[in-house]
Amino acid sequence: MNRVVITGIGVVAPGAVGTAGFWDLLTVGRTATRRVTLFDACGYRSRVAAEVDFTPAAHGFDLADTERLDRAAQFALVAAREAVADSGVADRIGRNPLRTGVSLGSAIGCTTSLATQYAILSDCGTTWTLDHTEAAESLYDYFVPSSLAATVARDRGAQGPVALVSSGCTSGLDAVGHGADLIREGSADIVVAGGTEAPIVPIAMACFDRLRLTSSRNDDPATASRPFDRTRDGFVLGEGAAVLVLEELEHARRRGARPYAELSAVTAHSSAHHMTGLRPGALEMADAIRAALDQARLNPADVDYISAHGAGTRHNDRHETHALKESLGGSAHRVPVSSIKSMIGHALGAAALDLAASALAIRHDTVPPTANLHEPDPTCDLDYTPCSPGNSAPAPSSPSPAASAASTRPPSSPGHSSRRPHDQGDPGPEPARPAGAQGPRQTLVTGIGVAAPNGLGTRAWWDAVLCGRTGLGPITRFDASGYPVRIAGEIPGFVDEDHIPSRLLPSTDRGTRIALVAAEEALRDANVSPADLPAYGAA
Repeated sequence: MNRVVITGIGVVAPGAVGTAGFWDLLTVGRTATRRVTLFDACGYRSRVAAEVDFTPAAHGFDLADTERLDRAAQFALVAAREAVADSGVADRIGRNPLRTGVSLGSAIGCTTSLATQYAILSDCGTTWTLDHTEAAESLYDYFVPSSLAATVARDRGAQGPVALVSSGCTSGLDAVGHGADLIREGSADIVVAGGTEAPIVPIAMACFDRLRLTSSRNDDPATASRPFDRTRDGFVLGEGAAVLVLEELEHARRRGARPYAELSAVTAHSSAHHMTGLRPGALEMADAIRAALDQARLNPADVDYISAHGAGTRHNDRHETHALKESLGGSAHRVPVSSIKSMIGHALGAAALDLAASALAIRHDTVPPTANLHEPDPTCDLDYTPCSPGNSAPAPSSPSPAASAASTRPPSSPGHSSRRPHDQGDPGPEPARPAGAQGPRQTLVTGIGVAAPNGLGTRAWWDAVLCGRTGLGPITRFDASGYPVRIAGEIPGFVDEDHIPSRLLPSTDRGTRIALVAAEEALRDANVSPADLPAYGAA
């Protein structure tokens, strides 16, 4: 299986646009959190954020570009251009574009522009029927999150696999994992991978206000983000982008590249519990960390630095601490841990910022600190690398360099493990595979579920396909009389209450409910019951 190295980094972050400024901000422990300026947040519970000081014209975007591209797309382009330039791989992309892919992550896509368009087209929400004649030409791009990845691919000339991964706060990490898989399986030699997010908009701020997950320390915004501190009261929303150039190791060697690190493992587990809540015991995160170490052929004693999720919510930080102790055992108290969110906030799907920080930590043999950690929480009892009192320099407890780094992220808990290259930037020989380790496994389709306009259920749908029944008809779900197109493929007879438990109705929309119905049928067809699956921790 091919090995994957990181050969380029590009960053757009609060307090710094560009990798050099980002690393300088992190290593001196400077915070970029402040009062919200992108909109009037005076009516919100949380009025602090970590905003990017970003002038489109300074980065080559003209007026037409700024009208066409969402803020998240602009971030992604700037970060991708820096990463490709840093890697020195542009000529290779140009010579063989079909072997270059793009894998980008975003939790909420082009929400900034989409919310603006909705306000314009619905007269600020007073009418349900949108005036489509006033829509921006780029409305479709705003509506479809995959446009972010497509925009980067078009800009960089990548014609290989292109994907947008949207899995909440893990989106950027999962996108890097997907990019690494493309290289490992031989589908690409180069993948431009990372995450981008621009969530500092009223609808997103209102979402987290409603959940009471964000900090209300509005009178002291510079210290509002306090991961692992006893006085923490929630995370500070951030924004930005980080893009990495992933490259197949031999491809990088042939052109004399000097990698930042080898991306030696990516794993992801889900608690199957709640979108933001966490199961007691942190078993799903601990399992993900152990799996990443096993995949990387590393022991807990080999880890020299952990880039923590460290969002600053009370339950999350305790959960993560427990997972690290559960998975690393006695090594957990030796390894320096830090959260860069203490300085740049929580940028949701742009979580690749943490991976960028980990790669830079390996390159510079320096552990970035956790800012604003002045009163340790007794339940968070690991070495969180606080800034020294009266000194902004990091104070790691371990004298060894960051030889390998792991990144953690709940609630779906992917684990990433990066290995430090040798002195000349080459990762060296691959560690031996442990005896009994599994090789590639065969994948089979054992169950199918369908909910479609021409059939609810696989049998009804297949019968309709065989006889050519389309399922298209007049739109009935809203008044479409003012639209030039008034037909669609609605699922006939799909009454939500008939298929979905009442407890799930308040927290799901129609798309989720349709997916649940199809998933339930697929599990039945495969003769698999969720109740029969082993729980975390079961033998």
